[in-house]
Amino acid sequence: MHLVVDALGLPVVFEITEGQRHDIQPAKELLKRAQSRCLLADKAYDSDDLRRALTAQGCSAVIPSKVNRAQRVPHDEELYKARSEIECTFSLLKQARRFATRYEKTLRNYAAVVALGCALLWLRI
Repeated sequence: MHLVVDALGLPVVFEITEGQRHDIQPAKELLKRAQSRCLLADKAYDSDDLRRALTAQGCSAVIPSKVNRAQRVPHDEELYKARSEIECTFSLLKQARRFATRYEKTLRNYAAVVALGCALLWLRI
């Protein structure tokens, strides 16, 4: 599952994909739908293609460079600390066993569980 959250850690948009699919594949489409101005992401999202797509849509990338990158791309380390909100959101969602272990057999039912979990996070504020 791929999830985009806002600055408060509230889910904005999500997409459910296969478990073996890399995180960066649906990222461009999700970010277009979210229309964000800044992306805080971990090293898994460090690719020139994604950075170009973000620049084209007017979104600044705060992504640390991978260890194997030949030329490091600088990022705002203070702003990157706010990424903990993303981890907290996933932690809150995974407290529900049905979400964490994906008991649902169909994609439609699991998407409903994820949508309910996201809605409950919005109701907390």
